[in-house]
Amino acid sequence: MKEESIFITGAGSGMGQMAARLFAEQGYPVAALDVNEKGLLETAENHQNIRTFNTDVTNYDAVKAVVDETEAKLGPIKRVYNAAAIMPLGKVVDQDIEIFHRVMEINYNGVVNVSKAVMPRLLERNEGELVNFASLAGWVPILYMAAYNASKFAVVAFTEVLAHEHKDSSVKVLCVCPPPVKTPLLDQARDTVWPKVFDQGEAIEPQDVLAAIDEAVAQDELFVFPGKQTRMGQRMRRWFPNLIWKNVHQTEGF
Repeated sequence: MKEESIFITGAGSGMGQMAARLFAEQGYPVAALDVNEKGLLETAENHQNIRTFNTDVTNYDAVKAVVDETEAKLGPIKRVYNAAAIMPLGKVVDQDIEIFHRVMEINYNGVVNVSKAVMPRLLERNEGELVNFASLAGWVPILYMAAYNASKFAVVAFTEVLAHEHKDSSVKVLCVCPPPVKTPLLDQARDTVWPKVFDQGEAIEPQDVLAAIDEAVAQDELFVFPGKQTRMGQRMRRWFPNLIWKNVHQTEGF
């Protein structure tokens, strides 16, 4: 068993779950956090070195307590995956105000809470990796995604500033910005509103995202754009925003 640990939020499904299992199979003790107890049990099944924590990332004190326990019992944290997120979609006027607040609480404030709780320990040791999950939606806004877009734009800005504040340290800070990924998160869009623009490209595999993260860590990159067309999508938004919006309106039909 390795002496360092891995800390993963959103570990009850999707990329968080896959990452937890992969690191466990590599011999790392893993702290797996989620509010989805059933999902956590599935994550830890047949993996004795995955320890589960039914923890809400919007509760800073609870997050900090798990960080403390992880370091005390599983070993110093080597890498953090801030993967917890929700994605209910809809027009701004149609969605309840509570949805906007909840999306920001989980997708953005959850990232802040974990970053604040774990970053001082990484800086004290001057090593480790903090991996915050944003999205291509953190660069490219589209119809029906105001709440999700806003939360991911916030993650992009927060992570970029954090990385530059500590650019002289050996701690690596990454911001992952994938396009739609084949995980249960997409089911939340299907259960609310499915943007037709999602059908213009095939969702990528979660293992491709995790591989892109490993490559970015090795190359000391801040932003990670998994998928063949993702980086171009980000550049198109920067260079030709009106063209992006024209395509969105034509595709969605309004």
